[in-house]
Amino acid sequence: MTAVNTTRFLRQACFLFALVFSGFSLMSLAQADDRSDFFRAVEMDRPDLLENLLKKGVDPNLTEPYKGNTGLIVAMQEGSMGVFNLLVNTKGIDLDKRATNGNTAIMLAAWKNNAPAVKTLLEKGAKVNQSGWTALHYAASVGNKEIVKMLLAQKAVVDSPAPNKTTPLMMAARSGHTDTAKLLLDHGADVRLRNEWDMSAVDFARDGDFTSLEKGLQSRLDKAEAMAAMKN
Repeated sequence: MTAVNTTRFLRQACFLFALVFSGFSLMSLAQADDRSDFFRAVEMDRPDLLENLLKKGVDPNLTEPYKGNTGLIVAMQEGSMGVFNLLVNTKGIDLDKRATNGNTAIMLAAWKNNAPAVKTLLEKGAKVNQSGWTALHYAASVGNKEIVKMLLAQKAVVDSPAPNKTTPLMMAARSGHTDTAKLLLDHGADVRLRNEWDMSAVDFARDGDFTSLEKGLQSRLDKAEAMAAMKN
């Protein structure tokens, strides 16, 4: 190959590389714009704008760059029920997609006391059980008996352990939710369990200065330990 041909080849290669790189850059920018528009529509609760994006082919399961929240999760955070109702009925939606911290849409719905959203997600087939924190932990922590009942009716594991072994009963006790704690106990929650900090539900109630709840849990604990001793 002559020097002239070599130079021409290198110029053509550089030109083609520039075209390809430019194409990828434009594509990336377009995707970034779609993502921004998607989450803006979710936060503003604009199902009309979101529907236009979905019709363009935007993925309904897009996630935020850092936290990994899905549109459904953000909709629950912001109380964007119009967008929520659109997304849960969108073909291909992943109801159980987890954010970076492990949260799912039904967990956020429980945390936000959004019983209608929890009901809809359950009807659509959202999972109630998973490793780590669960919707039942969150519902117990805010003391929402209605949501706790819905989750238990769908076979939520009553003593599901968080990564640190904290159970829903401990979360209810931690926040002083006596009625919720009783509901969990009536569904078989084990008052004897302890987490990685060696804390039981009784300890959580005591630390929160929820004296009446502490006494009730202690009474349950004494009975449970007495029954266990009799079996041995």
